[in-house]
Amino acid sequence: MTDKVSFGYEDVDPQEKTRRVGQVFSSVAAKYDIMNDAMSGGMHRLWKDRFVRRVKPQPGEAILDMAGGTGDIAFRMAARGADVTVADINQDMLDVGIERAMERGITGLTWSNQNAEKLTYPRATFDAYTIVFGIRNVTDIPAALKEAHRVLKVGGRFFCMEFSTTEWPGFREIYDLYSHKIMPQMGKIIAQDEESYRYLAESIRRFPTMPVFESMIREAGFANTRVEPILGGAVAIHSGWKV
Repeated sequence: MTDKVSFGYEDVDPQEKTRRVGQVFSSVAAKYDIMNDAMSGGMHRLWKDRFVRRVKPQPGEAILDMAGGTGDIAFRMAARGADVTVADINQDMLDVGIERAMERGITGLTWSNQNAEKLTYPRATFDAYTIVFGIRNVTDIPAALKEAHRVLKVGGRFFCMEFSTTEWPGFREIYDLYSHKIMPQMGKIIAQDEESYRYLAESIRRFPTMPVFESMIREAGFANTRVEPILGGAVAIHSGWKV
């Protein structure tokens, strides 16, 4: 790693980013799903449905859903019969997911406090690894990608959905205005937390472009990588296979 990493538009020490990202998600955990609905107009639900269709979870498959604290993706995959482990570095986010699962009567999920950069699972444990809107908050992204590759079985698949940079002319300017001006104000009004949502908006702008991130996935050892843009790349589904 370099000496500094990005925290929004700031460059900070790696340990400082990990600490501050932890504070952000502890702060927003209770209102995370409400804010997702407000910020995306509910579209995040459609994106997640689409994502799970791409993953194609099968009955009995062992799937690791990293940074999946609130359970949104895990609930969808478990409904298809997969054995899902929900992992997150932030216990507050996991607690929200566990409470939601109890409210919905969803059982059979495994919940685990894990650092994506240093997973505690043995090599070749999972059939699939998913991470949705979480990879950009990881301090050492290449390390997390290598860990994803390590814990997958041969033939296992990696799927990531993350915000990116839209390539639609005109829409990019509108999206930048929305994310930098409106999103923090929505955070202030709905979650009483303007600064956390300012960071989340800035972190999207600092995340690698789709081609660059795809190359990072390949460098971690994955083959047959693919990118599926949504809204011109405002959101993108990345995938790869361990062969």
